[in-house]
Amino acid sequence: MARPDLEDQADATSGRVDIWLWHARFFKTRALAAEMVSKKKIRLTHQGRQVRLDKPSRSVHVGDEVMFTLKGRITRVRIVQMGERRGPASEARALYDDLSPPDQKSSDLGGDPPIW
Repeated sequence: MARPDLEDQADATSGRVDIWLWHARFFKTRALAAEMVSKKKIRLTHQGRQVRLDKPSRSVHVGDEVMFTLKGRITRVRIVQMGERRGPASEARALYDDLSPPDQKSSDLGGDPPIW
């Protein structure tokens, strides 16, 4: 029989990519997050190896980097926490560190991306 404390620890450091993207509020629904993964639009860097994810059930871990484009911007984040629920935006921002290029961060742009 598995020890409950080890199972809890594993749950706190890994989880499904579609659920994490939804918890972190990058996508409005879990189905949209799963669709992006299925279309191979999400890249994962795990232990220095980058792969395009193809199944929503793929696991992500604390410390992994996730990269994708959203609304014409490259979004690159490092997973800090897995999260237990889809909470408010402030709670969602605590799940990741934003590694996006400075000119791509939405807070710097103040809204819509510039039109060149």
